[in-house]
Amino acid sequence: MSHCCQSAAPATPQTATDPVCGMTVDPARTPHHHEHAGRTYHFCSAGCRDRFAADPARYLQAAPATGSCCGSAATPDAASTPVVAAHAHGADRGAAGPHDHTHDHAHGHGQAPAASAAAPDAVRDPVCGMTVDPARTAHRHTHDGHAYFFCSARCREKFIADPARYLAPAEPPAGSCRHGHAAKTAPAPASVAPGTIWTCPMHPEVRQDHPGSCPKCGMALEPETPSLAADDDGELRDMRRRLAVGAALSVPLLWLTMGELLPGALAPQHWLAPALSGWLQALLATPVVLWAAAPFWQRGWASIVHRSLNMFTLIALGVAAAYAFSLVSLLFPHWLPPSAQPHGMPPLYFEASAVIVTLVLVGQVLELRARSATSGAIRALLALTPPTAHQLDADGHEHDVPLEAVTAGARLRVRPGEKIPVDAQVVEGSSHVDESMLTGEPLPVRKQAGDSVAGGTLNGGGSLLLEARCVGRDTLLAQIVQQVAQAQRSRAPVQRLADRVSAWFVPTVVAIAVVAAAFWLLFGPPPALAHALVAAVSVLIIACPCALGLATPMSIMVGVGRGAQQGILIRDAAALEALQKIDTVVVDKTGTLTEGRPSLRELQPLAGFDSDTLLRLAAAAEASSEHPLARAVVEAAKACGITLPAAQDFGSDPGLGVWAQVDGRALLVGNAALLQARGVAVAALQAAADAVRERAQTAVLIAVDGQPAGVLAIADAVRKTTPDALAALKAAGLRVVMLSGDNRRTAERVAAELGIAEVIAEVLPADKAATIARLQREGRRVAMVGDGVNDAPALAAADVGVAMATGTDIAMESAGVTLLHGDLMGLVRALALSRATMRNIRQNLVFAFGYNALGVPLAAGVLFPFFGLLLSPMIASLAMSLSSVSVIGNALRLRRVGL
Repeated sequence: MSHCCQSAAPATPQTATDPVCGMTVDPARTPHHHEHAGRTYHFCSAGCRDRFAADPARYLQAAPATGSCCGSAATPDAASTPVVAAHAHGADRGAAGPHDHTHDHAHGHGQAPAASAAAPDAVRDPVCGMTVDPARTAHRHTHDGHAYFFCSARCREKFIADPARYLAPAEPPAGSCRHGHAAKTAPAPASVAPGTIWTCPMHPEVRQDHPGSCPKCGMALEPETPSLAADDDGELRDMRRRLAVGAALSVPLLWLTMGELLPGALAPQHWLAPALSGWLQALLATPVVLWAAAPFWQRGWASIVHRSLNMFTLIALGVAAAYAFSLVSLLFPHWLPPSAQPHGMPPLYFEASAVIVTLVLVGQVLELRARSATSGAIRALLALTPPTAHQLDADGHEHDVPLEAVTAGARLRVRPGEKIPVDAQVVEGSSHVDESMLTGEPLPVRKQAGDSVAGGTLNGGGSLLLEARCVGRDTLLAQIVQQVAQAQRSRAPVQRLADRVSAWFVPTVVAIAVVAAAFWLLFGPPPALAHALVAAVSVLIIACPCALGLATPMSIMVGVGRGAQQGILIRDAAALEALQKIDTVVVDKTGTLTEGRPSLRELQPLAGFDSDTLLRLAAAAEASSEHPLARAVVEAAKACGITLPAAQDFGSDPGLGVWAQVDGRALLVGNAALLQARGVAVAALQAAADAVRERAQTAVLIAVDGQPAGVLAIADAVRKTTPDALAALKAAGLRVVMLSGDNRRTAERVAAELGIAEVIAEVLPADKAATIARLQREGRRVAMVGDGVNDAPALAAADVGVAMATGTDIAMESAGVTLLHGDLMGLVRALALSRATMRNIRQNLVFAFGYNALGVPLAAGVLFPFFGLLLSPMIASLAMSLSSVSVIGNALRLRRVGL
């Protein structure tokens, strides 16, 4: 006889408790089952099952934990332990936990087969790497016959969406997988689809079938095909490691070389002899130059091989010149003329080589972080669809399948509150679907049998049976994703300015260095070779691109920080470059010019009714409705301090209105069709309703006890700051165009109220980007201001997209500029910030090239024939530092710019 504490596998219970009603049910006999968080729950009826599916947390939060026979707490909801199929993997595989896609496996025998072994004490979550207890976690999934356990539902969903990504056999010992199962060959992790083409955002003509660096500019290539998987940040992590090492070694290097400016015992000369200091400098600089700068050497060499000189060419030359000259000076000081050895010591520039590398690494880390954010819009759009779908088989049984496995014609179940997975047609059921994430409009749309629904939209309170129509790349959401991706790739970042200048600057500097060395060899005084070396190295050091590399990033960093203080989020330098050039502003109406939520503007009662009473009755009837217009009425009543009575016999139809009994009186609140269907004459309300519609407002009719009672005027209010912002934009010489999907009468009335002369109304979401393209073909530089997912392609296609933070996340991800305060005055400030920042960048470039233009001839020795002066590499290094200080100081002025 087995003792209760032995490790025998638990048998499937012959009875379970319905978590909704508390009844005891037989899992082997009831046909009503539902899976949630890796467990199967059993119900007495379809009604209990549907209520549980709509809100599992409501019925599980109060489930008590019962003690086990061993004295330890049992897992939650032990009364309804799920019926699972345990998979025996053999003695060398350990135990399998209950899998996720479970169904009734009792087969009429009253219990499921016992598991062959107990679950392991602790396993690793394959997604995040955390250690989890299989006996306690509710998050599990079976893949390819193996059970995997997770710390949270989010990790489980990520694994289901792409198991291969997390199953690379990197951590477990040979012969076993993460959970102790026998090893098996797993595909390499892939964050992008097979066959993906990689391209350069700077040079789209560069295309290859694997990741790498662009041979023309050295920038890391990006996948051309959008993917839901997060970008591989391996390069960013690598640059951060190199930056950490470079900074850690550069700080003591600066102390060794610049510490002579410190007083007393703080100076390195107080502790170290000059010769020892030189060797310490070489020891500290060598790892920075050889290891931390390794990517720059590779890219610099590639630029030479491909004859496309760029920033990395300059970096490689400057670092190589400073380091090689210093190393030669340290090892062979007698090669240098006495005039080049002040105080009897050769000049060393190890700190210059290391600091150059460290500063360039800072720029690379900032660039990679910004570029990673640009793909956030694509991932956010793709994330609108769920990773799995509830698919029905031929027998009507429901299975969770990956979204990629859904094919056209498949039957899918969408429960209340869930996202619709693909474009489909409703076969059975009715509900209200929130399409605001695609259309930007706040009103849910009623869907019933025969209607079409779009993938990514949110189901309301009803259950829908769908037939898939368009899947994969054919869905509306996928087409929007593709439009956004194409528009993003077409942008030209402001950093291209530096590379365009480098195209002629690099060969010019190299040529000057060669000519200077040759001149000193042929015509210079003895020792000619030493003088030639000093002149050539001085030219290369003074022409180092340190200031050139800082000119743009420093201004961008300070400008973006200044914008954040004013509630303006700038995504990247490209947005700033484009914003200061725009001449046309296209604004969406709903949520941009207006507040984006309906509000009660007026109540017109008929004779025999007063406003307060009518508002009280109407709000009480609307209180049970989820319609946005109903919420506007209820919020207006609450704002007036009205206490709402309870409504009885409530009913609604979003296409008509609501009806209820309030204080013993029959209320009808809706449109004319509702009142007419209930036998109420609407002629007395018609004139008031027409007047409301003439003002581009929605007319809601009220009837009490079968008699017309009054009209509610509901509208989306214009933001208080909109008129002043539009006036400022016009004063700046910008053309303002209103773009809206609303009917023409409503759009024109709003435009007339705001003084907007150009209105483009009744535009479908798919046509907004085409409208932007038409304006651009006319020679216009366009800024698009919007707040909805339907605006995302237009935001990405415009020269610069501006999103309201009060809108959808997708709009903000697609835009280059986000206005946190959600009003157009932020756009006025953003324009001023853009112009000031770009002006600052141009000033920085003038400073950088000005120093080079002055210093290079001096370093080459133009003053020697006249004054006998030869610029030493030390002076060249000082000039380089001064140019960097000037650039940084000028950029910091942006912190005080008025907006």
